[in-house]
Amino acid sequence: MQSVYYSLMRNFLACLLIAFAAGSLSAQTSDSSQTETKAASASRAVASDSHEGVTIAVTPWTQESQYKQNFPKRSPLSKGIVAIRVSFKNDNDHGLKVNLQSIRLLVQVSEDTRQQLVPLSADDVADTVMLKNSGRDPTAKRTPIPIPLPTTGKSSLRDKNWTNFRDDCQSAAMPTSVLAAHSTVEGLLYFDLRGETDLLQDAHMYFPNIVSMGDNQPLSYFDIALGHDSSD
Repeated sequence: MQSVYYSLMRNFLACLLIAFAAGSLSAQTSDSSQTETKAASASRAVASDSHEGVTIAVTPWTQESQYKQNFPKRSPLSKGIVAIRVSFKNDNDHGLKVNLQSIRLLVQVSEDTRQQLVPLSADDVADTVMLKNSGRDPTAKRTPIPIPLPTTGKSSLRDKNWTNFRDDCQSAAMPTSVLAAHSTVEGLLYFDLRGETDLLQDAHMYFPNIVSMGDNQPLSYFDIALGHDSSD
């Protein structure tokens, strides 16, 4: 009888171990699934706006993982610069021209201060990330957020690593300001937020200068709130 009892106990304990292992595996799978869902959510366009045959969608890149494909060694985010992926879709029968330098990122820096940030050039991004004496301090107080600084005197410090990183920035950037009829163009715009990605919750992207190449008439401006889909 004792032998039967111990045999039953061993079988019972074995079943408990199997059940415990299955539960742990299920929990790990669930955690992995939630992580993948969050990553997929982060990679989707979080805000968009459409009118006059044009759709603009924007996705702020606030996680290092989003930069790895375009920046395998070092990302702009490491020095507080946020890349925003912008997609222009032109459903018109004529081309459009976008003034990329007129685009602004509007952020509420403090209760009484709202600031318009201009897009950084590939050179500006490379100076900030690759040069120790770039003139920008990502740990400094957020007010005011810096504007791009002149590059005079920095050319002697720009080595091969700087050039390679600048080229990466340029390759990932918006490739053209011209939108052909029935086409989509997308790429990155860079803004120096000093790493204060929380400012994006209440930020807006403003696109004031898009002109029809058919009749040279401007479209109405696009004002996209990053915290929600403006097309709703």
